[in-house]
Amino acid sequence: MKFNLNHTLTMKRKIFFIPILVTLALFSCKKDDPTPNLTPKEITLTAKSTQVIASSNAFGIDLFTKTTEGENENLMLSPLSATTALTMLLNGCGGNTYTQLKATLGYPDDLTINEVNEAYKGLVGQLLSADPKVKMALANSIFYRTGFEVKAPFLSTMHNEFNAHIQGLDFGSPSALTTINGWASSNTFGKIPEVLTEISGDAVMFLMNALYFKGDWSYQFDKSLTHDSPFYFDNGTSANVNTMQGEVGARFAYGDNYSAIELPYGRTNFTMILIVPSETLANFYNGFSNETWESITSSLDGYPEFGTAEVYMPKFKFSYEKVLNDQLKSMGMVDAFEPFLADLSGIADASIYVDFVKQNTFVDVNEEGTEAAAVTTIGIDYTASPGPKIFKVDKPFVFAIRERTTNTLMFIGQVTDPR
Repeated sequence: MKFNLNHTLTMKRKIFFIPILVTLALFSCKKDDPTPNLTPKEITLTAKSTQVIASSNAFGIDLFTKTTEGENENLMLSPLSATTALTMLLNGCGGNTYTQLKATLGYPDDLTINEVNEAYKGLVGQLLSADPKVKMALANSIFYRTGFEVKAPFLSTMHNEFNAHIQGLDFGSPSALTTINGWASSNTFGKIPEVLTEISGDAVMFLMNALYFKGDWSYQFDKSLTHDSPFYFDNGTSANVNTMQGEVGARFAYGDNYSAIELPYGRTNFTMILIVPSETLANFYNGFSNETWESITSSLDGYPEFGTAEVYMPKFKFSYEKVLNDQLKSMGMVDAFEPFLADLSGIADASIYVDFVKQNTFVDVNEEGTEAAAVTTIGIDYTASPGPKIFKVDKPFVFAIRERTTNTLMFIGQVTDPR
């Protein structure tokens, strides 16, 4: 799809006076730009891999929109990290727990778990080597309580298909917490130093994924042009924020209630897409879905190359943490969180369930590029032994006496006032 850019920009000009201001110049890269290679590396995908990516994207958009509900703060999630960790968990599920989680992740019914694992393994390997100018790392791990018997086939799958680090720890020792947080910190290059503050007495396992990304813009912003510029909040107020400015390579997409821009990293395999609502974020989210996302990316892909634009955008840097239990339950992953209903028989014969799914993220966007990290942690606990049942007879009642083997009713009556 191609756009009449001059006409579109005229129609949408007023939107550029909020977070991102774009004035299109020439639709060709500057000849004097030092761009030795702006051709993305081709990534080979099987039909199964394409299905897995589409499912992961749809899951990620749905999880993100549900997380934004009631949130009025900076937030970021990693669909790839969450999907990876939950797919690891899927390998250990059975019965309705498996069916619900597979549907929550959006995997087609005819896609087997082995096909999902194979597609994931092939995709990750290619993503990690797509661009030598982009630093990307993805790691998986399983930490389990020493003495807890994990089924060998599950551990074998985690090792062979997910290249997971597997380690038994004494969860009662303070060193266990240090080891787990140390793994998260090491695999995000220090950007996420802590994911757990304590380990409960019922915890038996943590499934974890760490994802790290660091890429320099293909067209970097000039630091000398960074300045304070107004940023207009949805509540009608405004404030000056540190704003980058530069003539950089970009692609554009427009909809009824948004304008979008895409900025590339390195050789352009990886990009950042920024979506600016015409009205408020809340208004935009009302209609935001995976179909919207696909429409935006399809429009962007309609451009054969990145044109040149004068771009103004704020620098930003923050960390975020979110327990995702409620969001995942609303998406259909129900039984896994329920003691006595969860079927994690692929992991162990013990009665266990998912206590929490949590994600920690970090992002830093500046003139040179972007650094981002995420750790998804799935906590698995023993199902607590039920305490004694409490049954109160504190209102009028019926009573009966019978012979049990013949079910002969001998007496029956009621008590309306036991005084």
